[in-house]
Amino acid sequence: MTVMESRGIRDPGLSILTVLAAGRRHGYAIIQEAERISEGRVRLKVSSLYAALDRLTVEGLVVRDGDESVDGRLRRYFALTEAGADALEHEADQLEKQANAARRGLSIRRGSLQGGAA
Repeated sequence: MTVMESRGIRDPGLSILTVLAAGRRHGYAIIQEAERISEGRVRLKVSSLYAALDRLTVEGLVVRDGDESVDGRLRRYFALTEAGADALEHEADQLEKQANAARRGLSIRRGSLQGGAA
């Protein structure tokens, strides 16, 4: 079991890996896409984005994937590694299990409340 598997991936790392699962992106695109797919719940700041990208790179989950100059500004691109894809898949499985357990618990609770009201 890797360190990622034992403690799980937390935001902003989870959001970044989720965005990069669809393909290589530059920093600002990661910020925009993370906000869009989270329906506004995740709003990355530039400083926290690059700190998280540095950490994810050190952990082998993300790799720098080139630079590009656009209108005089440098864009740094990042991509998901196979280890990053594996870690994201593992985390998605864990989140799905937790969500299913929450739904089962709520269903039982609702059934108990309806049964007690009768």
